[in-house]
Amino acid sequence: MAIILTMTRPITDEELLELARLNPGYQFERDARGEMIVTPTGGESGRHEAQLNGQLFPWAEREGRGVTFSPSTMFILPDGSRFMPDASWVQSELYNRLTAEQRRGWVPLCPDAVFELASPSNRAAELRAKLRTYLDNGARVGVLIDPESRTVEVYRPAREPQLFTDPKTVALDPELPGFVLDLRPLFDA
Repeated sequence: MAIILTMTRPITDEELLELARLNPGYQFERDARGEMIVTPTGGESGRHEAQLNGQLFPWAEREGRGVTFSPSTMFILPDGSRFMPDASWVQSELYNRLTAEQRRGWVPLCPDAVFELASPSNRAAELRAKLRTYLDNGARVGVLIDPESRTVEVYRPAREPQLFTDPKTVALDPELPGFVLDLRPLFDA
């Protein structure tokens, strides 16, 4: 389960970075209210992240319209949240506006597409709230995958989430043209 810490003072980016450096294996994020979210990554979660990114990356390379990021990439959202999605994609046009310095550090933008995997350390309800934060900050599509319940929820701005129960695949057109998420490696592990 994720640990939510309410801080007595806002934690700086430098302190957040130092916490992550001193505690490998944990993901440290901060929401817009300044609350810290600490999540450990277990073996199955890490394997699922790799399977998901293993599908997104080749699609992005073929399409050439954007770039993908690993789960260790920190994004600074417009509302001030610092989040690390399990997989993400940003349109080239948006990414190319960043300076070289911005590309080297935490990425100061909201990804166009974000993926979150439910696991024993993060509950689906917490991830649903996180996906809504991404949408409120400019994401065009958010995907919540729960391997245990074998469900996928697809979030889009100003629409109710779509729920897929035990799907083999889920197409993510028009936001990710031609990308079809294959759930079999995530559900049949």
